[in-house]
Amino acid sequence: MNSSMKLKDKVAIVTGGGRGIGKAIAWAFAREGAKVVITSARQKNEIDQVALKIGGTAILSDVSNKDDVQKLVDSVVSDFGKIDILVNNAARGIKFVNESFMTEPKPFWEADPDMWRMVIETNISGVFLMTRAVIPHMLEQRFGRIINISINHETMKRKGFTPYGSSKAALESMSTIWAQELEGMGITLNVLLPGGATNTGMIPDAFPEPQRKKLIDPAIMGPPAIYLASDDASGINGRRLIALEWKEEHKVTDYKKAFEF
Repeated sequence: MNSSMKLKDKVAIVTGGGRGIGKAIAWAFAREGAKVVITSARQKNEIDQVALKIGGTAILSDVSNKDDVQKLVDSVVSDFGKIDILVNNAARGIKFVNESFMTEPKPFWEADPDMWRMVIETNISGVFLMTRAVIPHMLEQRFGRIINISINHETMKRKGFTPYGSSKAALESMSTIWAQELEGMGITLNVLLPGGATNTGMIPDAFPEPQRKKLIDPAIMGPPAIYLASDDASGINGRRLIALEWKEEHKVTDYKKAFEF
């Protein structure tokens, strides 16, 4: 293994790693030498395929289920001896509440309460449960990197985008508070977002192809995620980074061209 790899021998968990942003980050981490564990709540075949491609490990786990989360963390520690990096990417999008959200916004009072609850439990409680479970291990080793995946402020306030937008606003509030509580403990916690509409599984299948081509490629998240997960970012805590604005000097590899599977 190349000793210059930025994440050599680091152990990373990427939730929701079977597609979109999670897949892109998992692939980028693996290229930099990390041992990557990817999760999904339901799509085992999907994460198995990605894990095979990147030489990682796939574990079926629902981040909103406390028992699932503990089993996941216990399994990773048992297999690898530590957890260095957590990427809280798993999320439920607004399409679970309204499939046609891109063209026909639905008012909040028409939302199915069960679907509303599922989005909130995944996007907020899931991040809490995952982060809470890994922190004891990171505190013990006096090292940890936590990256919470967010969205544009405009999307948080867009008509028809509750509870998804609201859940990400809560995520950013939690992130700011938690980063302060972790200060000085060897653990950093930062927020990373693409910087615009991204071509992920949250976009409806019926979305017009010409418009889909204009969406951001999830691979753009790789380089800044690598930086935030690396030893180089030891002094970066409580920050909000936008991938589209990532400085060119940090891009050591053209991950977009290589992200082909």
